[in-house]
Amino acid sequence: MLVSMKEILDRASAENYAVAAPVCQTEFNARVAIKCAEEMNAPIILLIPLIFDYDVDLFGRYLKELAEAASVPVAVNHDHGSDFESAVACIRAGFSSIMVDRSELPFEENAAQVRELVKVAHAVGVSVEAELGHVGNAGSYDVDRDAALTEPELAKRFIEETGIDCLAVAIGTAHGAYNKGQVPYLDYERLAEIKKVTNNFPLVLHGGSGTGDEALGKVAKMGINKVNIGCELFQSAIEAIKGADTEGSGAYGFANIIEEGYGSRVKHFIRVLDSQDRAWKPEDRSGKREKVEITKDTIL
Repeated sequence: MLVSMKEILDRASAENYAVAAPVCQTEFNARVAIKCAEEMNAPIILLIPLIFDYDVDLFGRYLKELAEAASVPVAVNHDHGSDFESAVACIRAGFSSIMVDRSELPFEENAAQVRELVKVAHAVGVSVEAELGHVGNAGSYDVDRDAALTEPELAKRFIEETGIDCLAVAIGTAHGAYNKGQVPYLDYERLAEIKKVTNNFPLVLHGGSGTGDEALGKVAKMGINKVNIGCELFQSAIEAIKGADTEGSGAYGFANIIEEGYGSRVKHFIRVLDSQDRAWKPEDRSGKREKVEITKDTIL
């Protein structure tokens, strides 16, 4: 069932859990991610960054068909869109959500460019994610970590001025692989304050890989509703290949080996984020969801 990311994340925020958003480089990744979600009866968000060499129109139409045929809610999200043209191309190709990433720009310019694409996307039922603060790269974590953490009051203002459907926040994670032995440290108090002042607005965590199960489980209960994951999934697939017997005819099992490595990690994150058995059926889409209040006891 193809849905917007808004539909998935509004429910996740109301019921206090997070949804896995695995990076999908190919049709094969997407099929595996959806298969895992179906096996675990979980909603899923396919994350499509355009850093890879896609035929966006062809890939988008294919992903749309896969999502429509799925037995669980699936959103197809254009990740880290850096220009107007690529966002429109993804909307035309059938993506149900886009991310407008202008996080390195000053607040006013960031908000203005996001607001422009919100008008376009919402006109055709596509949801929009944006980022305030800036999530840097894991390789330079010691330098970047505190450079642009999200300010709670600015987050509230940004949401009100842009009309976005979910907000990616910088609370201490980073993109990519951390240096050996390094573990990110998250600002939980900042997250709690952002969730409070934005009135339980759906929040997104970028850089889920390497953050650790305990931390991810905790933020999923504190108001993060979508967690982007890429590096750990690919590392798991590579490790599965390294450990497999691919001599001779064993090489024909190449695709199955990758599926096992990548897929087992997708399922792992679905469990950690508490989105297993959270899927719903088409007839339930208009139903009112009970809101779960976040209290001090909830997050400790």
